[in-house]
Amino acid sequence: MEYTLFGNRMDRMPDFAFKGMAFLFLFWDFFREITSQFSRRLARFGIESGHTVIDYGCGPGGYLKAASNLVGQHGKVYAVDIHPLAIEAVRKKTAKYGLANVYPLLTNSYHCALEEQAADVIYALDMFHMVKDPNAFLRECHRLLKKEGHLIIDDGHQSRNKTKQKITGSELWKIAEETRDHLRCTPLT
Repeated sequence: MEYTLFGNRMDRMPDFAFKGMAFLFLFWDFFREITSQFSRRLARFGIESGHTVIDYGCGPGGYLKAASNLVGQHGKVYAVDIHPLAIEAVRKKTAKYGLANVYPLLTNSYHCALEEQAADVIYALDMFHMVKDPNAFLRECHRLLKKEGHLIIDDGHQSRNKTKQKITGSELWKIAEETRDHLRCTPLT
């Protein structure tokens, strides 16, 4: 049971920390301003109706309603997390809001039980700093993403330089766009 946070070395946060984060997201759900910010942020990721999207490291599912709306009834959103409490929170959220196109998926280490090239877009928000083995994580994202798809990663609690070093060091991704909020990456062949 090894944890660290801003010094990284963490794949899964302790239960108490996850519950605190889930409470904050529940609190934010009461304020439309915050949830509309989630919608505006996802709208910049190129998610379209009919897409298959992976919310990797979904946590309590703060972005799921917005992603569900963007992909529409013919699209899919896979809410993937390593923490069982995250999957439980996602199941509750999908039932509460009737998100029929959202599928919670507990991952085992870095392997996600989806077929190759399943996703048009993968986004990993506020979690990359907790990934102990970024190469394994980025390799799995590469396996899951369609060749014309893109991966969106933000820095979380690490410097932009560290994020970029991890991505380019994997030799699997090209950073196609850099904004203040995130990096858009395309797979190298």
